[in-house]
Amino acid sequence: MTGIAGIILRNDSFLVSGDINFASAVSLWNDSLPLLSKSKELIFDFSGVIHANSSALALLIEWIKYAKQNNKSISFIKLPEQLRSIAAVGGIDKLLMETPNELPIGLAVSV
Repeated sequence: MTGIAGIILRNDSFLVSGDINFASAVSLWNDSLPLLSKSKELIFDFSGVIHANSSALALLIEWIKYAKQNNKSISFIKLPEQLRSIAAVGGIDKLLMETPNELPIGLAVSV
């Protein structure tokens, strides 16, 4: 199953959906930029993601950098298991800390 990647702001959360791959990650980044300035806290919900590869991890890192540069808190919820596995293999899973109220499906980092 495949799906076009997208991001929308709904109820103070950024809903990420579809397939995040090398072709869609840049588009997701560009589409997210005008939305990010609208929120003090960046909450990304990945419940609509069908597939994600290492480019999705690069996208998360860019969002973390954006949050740090703009003094915003950031959290990721309902990350796909495959994405958490890629983070572990890449050695950056410690950057993404488990959120106590989202265990085991959420990861978060506060900057």
